Amino acid sequence: MLLIIDNHEFHYETENLCKMFFPKEKVIVINDDKTPNDNFIYTAIKENEIIVKATVSGKTKTERTAVCSEEKENERKMAVLIYNVLSSLTNMTLKWGILTGIRPVKLVHAYHENGLDDDKIRQELKEKMLVSDEKIELMIRTAYEEKDVLMRSKEDNYSLYVSIPFCPTRCKYCSFVSHSIERTKKLVPQYLDLLINELKETAKVAKDLGLKLLTIYIGGGTPTTLSAEQLRKLLNAIEENFDTKNVLEYTLEAGRPDTIDEEKLRVIKNSDVTRISINPQTLNDDVLKEIGRKHTTLETFKAYETARKVGIDNINMDLIAGLTGDTFESFKNTVDGIINLGAENITVHTLSVKRAADLRDEGEKVHEENSYNAGMMVDYAQKTLLENDYEPYYLYRQKNMLESLENVGYAKKGYKGLYNVYIMDETHTILAVGAGATTKLKDHKTDKIERIFNFKFPYEYISRYDEILDRKGKIYDFFAPKG
Repeated sequence: MLLIIDNHEFHYETENLCKMFFPKEKVIVINDDKTPNDNFIYTAIKENEIIVKATVSGKTKTERTAVCSEEKENERKMAVLIYNVLSSLTNMTLKWGILTGIRPVKLVHAYHENGLDDDKIRQELKEKMLVSDEKIELMIRTAYEEKDVLMRSKEDNYSLYVSIPFCPTRCKYCSFVSHSIERTKKLVPQYLDLLINELKETAKVAKDLGLKLLTIYIGGGTPTTLSAEQLRKLLNAIEENFDTKNVLEYTLEAGRPDTIDEEKLRVIKNSDVTRISINPQTLNDDVLKEIGRKHTTLETFKAYETARKVGIDNINMDLIAGLTGDTFESFKNTVDGIINLGAENITVHTLSVKRAADLRDEGEKVHEENSYNAGMMVDYAQKTLLENDYEPYYLYRQKNMLESLENVGYAKKGYKGLYNVYIMDETHTILAVGAGATTKLKDHKTDKIERIFNFKFPYEYISRYDEILDRKGKIYDFFAPKG
């Protein structure tokens, strides 16, 4: 699909909105004032008018509206015209309307801060942003659940992220920088030694700057690809260098059930970790095989039971709606099955066909086969989780999601995942260590965010480790008094 930009600067939002209507096609953006004969979207500001014209499969529609004095409002008006034109030509409606950002709940917080009550917010979102009633209610409900988490963070707080970029196998849908443990096993001991040293250096920086640790998240990859002894070594290093006794939350992403055993779980239980994830994604064995996960539903149940046996009392489980081969009925069975287990926290993701994922080559087929089911799956999960006293506490969206839907974390009372909220909201500084990790520094006076990237791949992390330590100096620079 050809997107034509004529005499305006609204490239980013315009392109992202068009992609939502044409998820199976590449949207090519050009600056021009001419249109071809077929399959184009023309957007322009001419003579005090905003104009959108599109031709799709031989059908053409044009809409216009007057330009106003505010740039942001003109951008919104253009988005509404694009939505109206493309919705008419494609017979598609988007539940999130013209919203394309990854953090829609921040909009509700902003409305609240500006003094709007919930009824006025509903009106704004429906009339100006074209958001559906169901997504508006989800946004508002999530915003209230999120609020008390956000209020626990102070300006001198930070979170720590630790990356273990190894997995037993690579899932088809995954775009994270993770590597099969079979191919990279020889790198793990050296990687772990350097990671522990980076943890020491990071703890020193945080102490020098007077930052106070609020949450810890060990992710990946799959941290439980480490042996029990390697896990113990890592957890001991964190506890020796950071004040883990006073953190509000300490999560270890156990992840894949085929990497979890009783010995590792006892190591975790005997540490200061307060929360783990066991992520089945589905309880359909045929789907697990299709997406490249070499474990079974029985192994998921066994991992969960063993975690309870050793005394772990805060477990998150991730599910994905729209996986290849999954049906509405089998997804329904997954949701019901996970709720019956009694996990404190259940995160429902919508499949996103990402550029770096193996599934990307099958993108058109995936959208063709899975989109319709994904919407019903997400609706069923939300309805059923709410009925079972799980509340939505964080929500975010990604590019290339089926039906342009969302990911939502649901939790029983008292079990919200704090780090998830802080990283998504960009509430405070995140100090990150390990391959592929990104440190996010936040200036609370200006809301400025600065990122410091570690090298992506374990072999790069090892071979260029001194450069990573050098980059830690940027943290001091960021927090140095200005002027």
